[in-house]
Amino acid sequence: MLNNLTIIIVTYNAMPWLDKCLGSIDFKKYAVLVVDNNSSDETISCITSNYEKVKLFEESSNLGFGQANNKGISYALQNGAEHVFLLNQDAYLVDDCLEKLVSFQKKNKNYGIVSPIHTNAQQNRLDQRFSNYVRYDKNPNFYSDHVLGNTIQEVYDVPFVNAAGWLISKACLLSVGGFDPIFYHYGEDDNYCQRVLYHDFKIGILSKPRLIHDREDRLTPEVELYSNAFFELEERRLKTKYANVETFHKTSLTAIRNKKRKQLLKAYIKQNRIQISANQKYLNLIDILIKQVAISVSLNQKKQPNYLDL
Repeated sequence: MLNNLTIIIVTYNAMPWLDKCLGSIDFKKYAVLVVDNNSSDETISCITSNYEKVKLFEESSNLGFGQANNKGISYALQNGAEHVFLLNQDAYLVDDCLEKLVSFQKKNKNYGIVSPIHTNAQQNRLDQRFSNYVRYDKNPNFYSDHVLGNTIQEVYDVPFVNAAGWLISKACLLSVGGFDPIFYHYGEDDNYCQRVLYHDFKIGILSKPRLIHDREDRLTPEVELYSNAFFELEERRLKTKYANVETFHKTSLTAIRNKKRKQLLKAYIKQNRIQISANQKYLNLIDILIKQVAISVSLNQKKQPNYLDL
């Protein structure tokens, strides 16, 4: 392994992107570990037939993004990795992206996570969501420096960048741990960034390295009010907000529960069946989250490699 770095890719039905993703990696320089979340397409056969240098974990069920990455991270650390690079299955490295990231992190050990700039597939625009992570309220200098011809900084500090291309140091992993299992898919990277900052590491976006994130043509489905999908989004939103180790207060979710109880009572008085059902679901969800969030925050406030098998 060059620089004791392991690249970790979590796959699930990855065939539309797999060859581009793996084809962007220099296997002579880096160890590559794929954790497959029980794909039903040809992902496994493609890897075993064409990428013999890939270490492959075939899961019998879908572990979700966070727990699959935790398995890969644990294996990498057990085998001497000093850095891990989490790469999305729909993301591709550009040129010497990793070399620049590793060089920076080695010299700046206070940066627990460093990320390249994420572009769209055509490399003619920033990835849409990535552009939100460097907006003025997140970092007031990024756009101004690039548009106004100011001196471009080597790194721009941000409170969050999505985990499509994270370089994480061993020191950060041993202090912060892995992804929290209360998040199945989405929200786990928000939570992880909160914990990184809480434990006094920085998160930085380097101005020169590039990563392609090939997702621009994907549509976001509309979510019907009070549907199962709606409550899944609400669960993720509440966990992300209230399991934040930096801002946690044990009475926050209790206050929401009290508010929903009042709304439920009004719905009963008005005999509004839709609101009765919705508020009951909210209350059931909040009752579960109150316990989960308290345990999560208590554990994540401790400096230790939570959720990793070391």
